[in-house]
Amino acid sequence: MRKPYVILIGSASGIGKSTIAAELAKQLEIKHLIESDFIRAVVRGIIGKEYAPALHSSSYDAYKHLRNRNRFESYGDLVSAGFDEHAAYVIPALEKIIQRAITDYDDIIIEGVHLVPGLIDTEQFEEYANIYFFVLSSDEESHKERFVKRAVQIQRGGKQLDYFKENRIIHDHLLTQAEKNNVVVISTETIEKSIDNILSVINKSCTTVKLVNEVDELEDVINIIINENNGSIEKITYNISGFKEPLVRNINVSDMKSAAKFINNISKNEDKKDYLNKLYDLSDYRSTVICASNQEKLEKIINELKSKGYVLNE
Repeated sequence: MRKPYVILIGSASGIGKSTIAAELAKQLEIKHLIESDFIRAVVRGIIGKEYAPALHSSSYDAYKHLRNRNRFESYGDLVSAGFDEHAAYVIPALEKIIQRAITDYDDIIIEGVHLVPGLIDTEQFEEYANIYFFVLSSDEESHKERFVKRAVQIQRGGKQLDYFKENRIIHDHLLTQAEKNNVVVISTETIEKSIDNILSVINKSCTTVKLVNEVDELEDVINIIINENNGSIEKITYNISGFKEPLVRNINVSDMKSAAKFINNISKNEDKKDYLNKLYDLSDYRSTVICASNQEKLEKIINELKSKGYVLNE
């Protein structure tokens, strides 16, 4: 039997993880979708408030129940520590759910704020399941817009808006933990883009293409791969004449904002643009690893690049 899928999707409140997790479950036909908030409610029924006050608080104000709060160097460290303590009570139960799913050979998606990289031990399951861990990110303006929209829709959530600063601290803390623990970060620009990026990791439809575009055409290449087709660029290899070893750049760019920032830096910085031009001149082509959410989309990207003359004609 194949290993079951265990897909974990974490983020701060108000990023859109519930919507993305539901759509992902639909596309992958996974029937078991669990929110960590439900597990927290069960754990609260077992562990009383007098024993775990942080658990009985919200993730964004659990810091108020920490002892010796003056030992923390910054307010951000204090909020993050309170959040970690709050999540730590829920994680053992989440790990038991994962173990049960694996035992029953069931695919499962778990989403919630309590999925903290470094706190939840995924290594113990890697031999028995296909583990995929994602943390969702959002820029501050979009994050706040979602908070307001959700508060209007469900006619509650005003308290969370009052603690928006703390939720942003948790957001940044999760991104830091994701980087430390090699967990994939997915930018939530659109639902479609987020799903495609997640599926690109799970399905991993990738190929290496020899690109021959000019530096001034790089924006169009990135637009075709990332903006138009929700693909990603994972690695670029420059085979430079006269050098025994190629120059390899692992870039892992999949979101439009990062791509736009890269292009903007080249456009405004003449030194960077000059360096890139020289690098292009020294290599006949660039071996570029491109990925998409499925083989059909990957082939579409390659065909569009070929139609523009950006692929080496061998």
